[in-house]
Amino acid sequence: MTDQADLAARKKSIIDRLMSLEAQELATAQAHYDAFLKDAQLDDREVHDKDDIVAARENADLAAAFDTPVHTHHAKIDVIENTDFGLKDRVEPGAVIKFNNRRFVVCVSTTRFEVDGKTYMGISTQSPIFLAMSGLQEGDVFTHNGTEFEVQEVL
Repeated sequence: MTDQADLAARKKSIIDRLMSLEAQELATAQAHYDAFLKDAQLDDREVHDKDDIVAARENADLAAAFDTPVHTHHAKIDVIENTDFGLKDRVEPGAVIKFNNRRFVVCVSTTRFEVDGKTYMGISTQSPIFLAMSGLQEGDVFTHNGTEFEVQEVL
């Protein structure tokens, strides 16, 4: 059996990658927002034609559309930073779990990401699948959407 220090190091690598992924998502959303916001501002000329004004307005609308993802990623980073990722023995926030031969980090929803050749995905504590298995331990079984799953691992 792997000792606690090895498990803690493995889990730290997973959480570091989760944070890095979310930071990248934030940077991308911020870059889009900044680009559209910049293009939404008219230059210092006294007179602007109708096309300039329409283009600026469209870019302002697009910037506003990217404002929400920026706030969403900031909120996710805040949740990650404030989650206890210590080793767990049950499914709860901060746990890294495996079921159906897939690995998940219980914290915030994310796209898939790789760590040491294994694929992980973040799931929210509000997701129905988390709610179905919350509090369970390795070896416990739960049902989601009519399918039975076994919790194969909890870190």
